[in-house]
Amino acid sequence: MTVWVGLTGGIGSGKSAAADLFMQLGTVVIDADAISRELTAYQGAALPTIQAAFGELAVSEQRLNRDYVRELIFKRPEAKAELEAILHPLILQTIQQQQNSVDTVYAIVDVPLLTELPQFRALVQRVLVIDAPEALQRERVMARNGLSQEQITSIMAQQATREQRLAIADEVILNDGDLPHLEQQVLKCHEHYLQTFGTV
Repeated sequence: MTVWVGLTGGIGSGKSAAADLFMQLGTVVIDADAISRELTAYQGAALPTIQAAFGELAVSEQRLNRDYVRELIFKRPEAKAELEAILHPLILQTIQQQQNSVDTVYAIVDVPLLTELPQFRALVQRVLVIDAPEALQRERVMARNGLSQEQITSIMAQQATREQRLAIADEVILNDGDLPHLEQQVLKCHEHYLQTFGTV
């Protein structure tokens, strides 16, 4: 039976880089963000419900009209919770369907908001947090996305704190170095999982 590991980390922590490295080692990684994008992409399964909730303009050319929905959420913040109430059950359902077809020693569900969403934690047996000092997170996001300090602060304020993430962690990778340093830690964690769960 596959042991499922929930992978999470704040913006700029290096979570996506870690997920890529696990995949390079042959680990199955189910990406919740990718599923969310598919649900709202061309003819996505979530679009009819979103259109019914937010009006015709919420869908444009059979895709989510992101600019319109973003503006709507800005004007009416409770719309964010309404959108999540549509998307989260569909994301959960899709993850569970994908989990059913996996038969490996361990596999990963990559969920950025794992700390904030208990219903997603129910999908996994372990939690792996990719951690980084806040100053380094900010530096990486500014370099990668060109966002201002204020924009980064706003995004971080909507996410769990570093302490909250670490509180639910079974394993932690401190990503405070370069990519080869992260590679070493991911390999070590991968081998630990194979050793630990391969004998279960």
